[in-house]
Amino acid sequence: MSQRNARANVSAPVSDWELVTAARHQDETAIRELIRRMNPRLFRVARGIMPSDAEAEEVVQEAYLLAFSRLDSFRGEASFATWITRITINAARMQLRRPRPDKVYDTVNEASSDKNDILIFPGTETAETALGRRQIRALLEDAIASLPADLRLPFILHEVEGLSTRAIATDLQINPITVRTRLFRARYQLRRHLEAHLRGGFDAVFPFDGQRCAGMADRVVQALASTYGRTLK
Repeated sequence: MSQRNARANVSAPVSDWELVTAARHQDETAIRELIRRMNPRLFRVARGIMPSDAEAEEVVQEAYLLAFSRLDSFRGEASFATWITRITINAARMQLRRPRPDKVYDTVNEASSDKNDILIFPGTETAETALGRRQIRALLEDAIASLPADLRLPFILHEVEGLSTRAIATDLQINPITVRTRLFRARYQLRRHLEAHLRGGFDAVFPFDGQRCAGMADRVVQALASTYGRTLK
């Protein structure tokens, strides 16, 4: 094998199927890589069903444990992502049927998260932009979380994960027409939610007050005084 081909093989991405094969032999590196690849999707899927981040995280962990203990049953008829997504959906639904504690504590440390979101490095966005992005994300997450679970999950799968209507229907075992109806209702309710939260808030857009306002007045007065050749009264 030539040196060029050897380098190409080293840099070639490993497929999910290859990782699954290694994971069947308890390869820790393969298991960690599969978790890394699946985490964003599975958490969003679980959050589409569960009412809190903490409960969604518990569901994802349970889904991983179920999936990795049953890898021998994965035949590759569907993709690994599809297979484990269905396990996650079933785990979430089972979790909802269990008795729930009175209080649910979220595992997300908001204070720490906020600080990380507005760390600024040279050449990146400003602190104001980062703060605005974080606020918009929080507003969207709150709006999506307000949806009923039967609308929230199809919306996340379609708009966030990019799944087709048919794929969602297959995963949720419902009619594609039902998926389209739920997506329509989800968008309508999201629009209503966002409109209610933004109503009356547009007067705060593009603020121009304080020092900026005073500075503008100073510059205009100075320019007029120069034009008139005298100090204004």
